[in-house]
Amino acid sequence: MAQFKGVCVGAGYFSHFQYEAWQRIDEVTITAMCNRNPERARKIMDQYDVPAHYTDYREMLEKEKPDFVDIITPPATHLEMCQVAADLGIHVICQKPLAPTFDEAKQIVAATERAGVRFMVHENWRFQPWYREIKRLLDDGAIGEKIHVMSFRSRMGDGWGQDAYLGRQPYFREYPHLLVYENGVHFIDTYRYLAGEVKSVYAVLKKLNPVIAGEDFGVVVFNFASGATGLWDANRYNESNFANPRYTFGEFLVDGDGGSIRLYSDGRLTIQKLGQCETEHEYPHENRNFSGDCCYTTQRHFIDRMLDGAPFETHGPDYLRTLAVQDAVYRSAEAGTPVAIEVS
Repeated sequence: MAQFKGVCVGAGYFSHFQYEAWQRIDEVTITAMCNRNPERARKIMDQYDVPAHYTDYREMLEKEKPDFVDIITPPATHLEMCQVAADLGIHVICQKPLAPTFDEAKQIVAATERAGVRFMVHENWRFQPWYREIKRLLDDGAIGEKIHVMSFRSRMGDGWGQDAYLGRQPYFREYPHLLVYENGVHFIDTYRYLAGEVKSVYAVLKKLNPVIAGEDFGVVVFNFASGATGLWDANRYNESNFANPRYTFGEFLVDGDGGSIRLYSDGRLTIQKLGQCETEHEYPHENRNFSGDCCYTTQRHFIDRMLDGAPFETHGPDYLRTLAVQDAVYRSAEAGTPVAIEVS
């Protein structure tokens, strides 16, 4: 049944979620993977039935001639890899953070557009089942016609102490920008998905753990074109009181002119209409793969749009709007003032 031949570059911590998800998409066959570490590559190959290994991604792209490449490598490698794939006429799905700088991200998008290849950012947060369901409820008017406030609170607890991040993603310690660049961008994109375009932001960012280079605390206020307000309150230093803080990554409240929607840390959703009691809203979600199986849903979306030709939700030009907001967050924190969003 496979219609698309894919290859992957990368064998790090998060890549396992993506390799596993590709196994469950019938229209895809992953024929090869690339990583400079043969031992790490062998673990991927054995676990996820990948038949071939390369240490040079260019050689892999040229010999395998895939329909698409899944780039699951550090941000500094993305521009070159996307450019090479685009020049070879290979479609791209690329992990976030998309690039070390906003300018590099723009270059990636421009390169893929010039080459006429399809390009999607593997931005999986909006594909978590609770956000897909919240979007459906909002579109159906479950809490009225207008969003008043969206508020998310996150305490990851994986970034305190001398060994912060070493067990899972040690390179986090060296990022000059961390919390917003690596995690907050997910919420920026999801807030845009739920409430539309952002007009301006005001941000306070801090470093709580002195052993890391970047920020690990952030409070950001978003002003939307619709008139809605968003609040994101997060840090990776203090801890959650939930057994699995990496399921929903926190708690979310959406207030509208007709009531409220609440997301709890175990994935439960409730609706409380004005003047009524809070009631649980049943919908399907499961603790599979990563955060409600959102990698599978993201990659399923990529293949569905490859099949029908419709735009990806997180195609290049759209994702630059998310990154414009991210850029404004850092500028706001540095200046100590609100910053309007500019997308060129």
